Amino acid sequence: MSSRKQVLLNRHRRHKRIFLLAALLLLAAVGVLVAWWLVPVLLVLGWIAHEAWFADHLFYSPQDDYRYLFPTGTARQSVTLADGRVQLSGPLAAGETLILELELCATAAGRWFDPRVIVGDDRQDFERGVRGRRYLNVSGQAEALASGALAIGGRFCRLPASATLYAMCNPDYAERRLMVLAPHADDAELAAFGLYSRAPEAFLVTLTQGEIEADDYRRLGLESARAARLKGRLRSWDSVAVPLWGGVPQGRCVQLGYYCLQLPAMLAEPAQVFASRESGETDVRSARRHNAIVLPADGDGRPSGENLHDDLVALLELWRPELIVTPHPELDPHADHIATTMALQRAVRDSCWKPQMALLYANHLHDNDRWPMGPAGCGIALPPALAPLPPDALWSPCLSADVQLDKAMALAMQHDLQGRLPLKKRLRRAIQELLAGRRWPASGANEFFRKAVRRHELFWVRRFNDDSLNVEVAPATDESPLSPARDQGGP
Repeated sequence: MSSRKQVLLNRHRRHKRIFLLAALLLLAAVGVLVAWWLVPVLLVLGWIAHEAWFADHLFYSPQDDYRYLFPTGTARQSVTLADGRVQLSGPLAAGETLILELELCATAAGRWFDPRVIVGDDRQDFERGVRGRRYLNVSGQAEALASGALAIGGRFCRLPASATLYAMCNPDYAERRLMVLAPHADDAELAAFGLYSRAPEAFLVTLTQGEIEADDYRRLGLESARAARLKGRLRSWDSVAVPLWGGVPQGRCVQLGYYCLQLPAMLAEPAQVFASRESGETDVRSARRHNAIVLPADGDGRPSGENLHDDLVALLELWRPELIVTPHPELDPHADHIATTMALQRAVRDSCWKPQMALLYANHLHDNDRWPMGPAGCGIALPPALAPLPPDALWSPCLSADVQLDKAMALAMQHDLQGRLPLKKRLRRAIQELLAGRRWPASGANEFFRKAVRRHELFWVRRFNDDSLNVEVAPATDESPLSPARDQGGP
């Protein structure tokens, strides 16, 4: 977790403790001054209300504006929202990625139910109590938009009379030779299954074994270290086996076998060895048994930043990808995700092969654990951006219903996304379904089945250039190791 998200989480917990203390004092007063039996009743009702309406990790005000910048030259035009239709002010600009900027305002009911915008055959949800600038993703609905037939309406929110449409034109990046960097097994599937499953030349690189938080495997009678080693073996297997479901052969998948949450330290002290925090292992070769190629770290198996760097350089020069798919260094706060993109930047700097472009993804957010909000199968609106991000172009390819189903099944194969939810989470979901109208998919219990299986995938397009390759960024910061794209198109 990044330092920024840790600060936000600590502040959220502090505010919750203050609220709970005030509530307990109020309950004590009710018990003394009114009736003692009201105390347990109010406690139960308060807990139900918390689970239904106040359990989300939302670390900002829903009245804050999102703040996005797009590259110079991005096509934009004013549109009107009248008679339940999006009406263009002129011919629709060329571009497959279409973003509608508008002001949303929740109704009174929108403080208790998720506000949503129904646009064409899609639905995109926003924060309860929303009041501010938001960005709808209308990619895939260009035909209806151009003909004036794109319907739009708000549920638990009010729409403005006008909005701004941005159109971004990209090539089909699935046709490029691409390499997907996944900090952990399942990150490639969560972010880019639709992309890599239709790419004729896709290569997948998973950096870590994913061995931590293995307590569930102790039910097999294993002590903590053995449970962690088993989990690492299973997830290492997932990282090279599951992509076959998306058409990527095992020979194009590599597991590097480094250890979870150690990547930032490895970048900070490249010569040092950083063993697993839970399994006790110090040799990454145990996770590389299914790799079809030999890499530099196979020589000594040391989990060090130097070996990670040499591995990435070797893969760049072997596979020569035109395009790298990697975590967004400003949006995705997971420490291993930030370090993955930093390690890539340093490897590109020292490699003889220079990729042309990076597609950035965010599987986690600093300040909203529910994004993308709403049910599975719906579109992906742009995530919260309360401070301006670099002016990257966006690319948001659409996934058919069949591809969404295949993506859900790929996630179901991941050992880390299997299993029954704890009782507390099952109760919370039941309460939210009954009182707040929320729904979860039948494909899996893990929250990622709701968040990742959508009609869109979303990537930020950023070019590699000479300046970006000379910038060094310390691990686990929110600074960007790649320079922003300044135009709409691809390489």
